[in-house]
Amino acid sequence: MRILLVGGSGREHAIGEALARGGAKLYVVAKHRNPGLVRLAKDYGLARETDVEKVLAYAEKFGVDMAFIGPEAPLERGIVDVLEENGIPALGPEREAARLETDKAFARAFMERNRIPGRKAFRVFDYVSEMRSWIDDFGKPVVVKPIGLTGGKGVKVVGYQLRDNEEAKAYAEELIRKYGRVLIEERTDGVEFTFQVFSDGKHILPMPLVQDYPHAHENDRGPITGGMGSYSCSNGLLPFVTKEDYEKALETLKTTIEAMRKEGTPYRGILYGQFMLSRDGPVLIEYNARFGDPEAINVLPLLKTPLPEVAEGIVDGKLGKVEFEERATVVKYLAPKGYPGNPVKNLRLEIDEEAVKKAGARLYYASIDENFTLLGSRAIAVVGIAGTLREAEGIAKSAVPHIRGELFYREDVGTKESIEKRIRIMRELGKEFEPNSC
Repeated sequence: MRILLVGGSGREHAIGEALARGGAKLYVVAKHRNPGLVRLAKDYGLARETDVEKVLAYAEKFGVDMAFIGPEAPLERGIVDVLEENGIPALGPEREAARLETDKAFARAFMERNRIPGRKAFRVFDYVSEMRSWIDDFGKPVVVKPIGLTGGKGVKVVGYQLRDNEEAKAYAEELIRKYGRVLIEERTDGVEFTFQVFSDGKHILPMPLVQDYPHAHENDRGPITGGMGSYSCSNGLLPFVTKEDYEKALETLKTTIEAMRKEGTPYRGILYGQFMLSRDGPVLIEYNARFGDPEAINVLPLLKTPLPEVAEGIVDGKLGKVEFEERATVVKYLAPKGYPGNPVKNLRLEIDEEAVKKAGARLYYASIDENFTLLGSRAIAVVGIAGTLREAEGIAKSAVPHIRGELFYREDVGTKESIEKRIRIMRELGKEFEPNSC
């Protein structure tokens, strides 16, 4: 099967590797030449992923049987609709279904009218005076969100990035003046986790849970980034997520897929729920209409079922069984110094790939070109995979010194101390549970 992969980040490197491992002949279109994907691809086209007509032209030139859409931005542009209108099946939700991610106001209204479990109080505002009055009357800490895509950034929370509701009102006013609308939600305290599933429009098959580290610096400090690392456990859960809470989160995603089908916009592709585990159970923070980055890098190396087979089942509406290895993973992302606000660029890295391999780790390339030059975003994901989380974290950490350049990373990703901190947060909120071993 000839499959076109759209996108060139670390997420797409992991997708491309899984597709090639499953026997696909891989073709790629991305805005830069990812060195990992260059090695895997039969051919490689350079274009912005959002330039739908150019992507279509490459798909036709390469004579592909299917396209696999990696990032969210081309989904918003209707890339799946265009490809399928031209006879090329595509893995990813159509434009209307992708609004679960690309339009946060739509997603919250959808949850409300379909009574999706895990929803929370919200309002969308077009006018500053109305927004200010509502926040005053609400009287509780809030979350302020831009309506559209933010690439994991742009959301601000009272008590974290914002000192109080006065700062929240000022930030919300800024967003209204810039974009015309803003979403305000109640703040939920707890610990976040990622739940990714495959969907063929009727059924879903879950992947192992993952926890992301979105802050730039150690001990969850600094600005929110696209994600500085993540981990998953061999049992598919997380230390602070009970089986009961897992089932509640799964029910949220099942109900979502069923409601989308009933509304006439069947959701086919990867659905990713970002949840906050509160004292009372999981609350949905947001939907994402594709694999997470770095979360894809945790789960795809563990996928035992050939990914081309899974992709075919999704586009045909006949999703079958999916199996994963029962192993733990730790992803540590190396980013250019100054990231995310003022990253260094155009500097070359020295990478001893053989030494990384001897350390037992894997590399997934992201925002670097085929000359290993920094392009300004997260550059390389280092991955450890083992029977236990402790072993996986040690493998990932041992490989980092073999990558030299103007980079930094979070040493605490996947460590015992950082996980104990999350367990402690949940207990301080009054959650009673026995932690899962990892």
